[in-house]
Amino acid sequence: MSNNSFTSQYDSLHFVLRLVIQIVLGAVVGGVYRIFRYVENKNVTTLVVGILTVIPPISFIAWVVDLVTLILNRKYTVFVD
Repeated sequence: MSNNSFTSQYDSLHFVLRLVIQIVLGAVVGGVYRIFRYVENKNVTTLVVGILTVIPPISFIAWVVDLVTLILNRKYTVFVD
């Protein structure tokens, strides 16, 4: 993964800023993050989960899971390779 990739730039943001972004736009950002991660690493599971987060009930669940993992690990960890 290059230092100029979308995901590395997002990961380098200050934790509080990422937390605010996750609270406000988490469902969208989590899906976009996973899709960009797929482009970087070619893990199909990451792509499928990124696309599935568009479906409203799944997007809410993904938002909660991403919020919890962001708080606990300071990064997305579930279905992100």
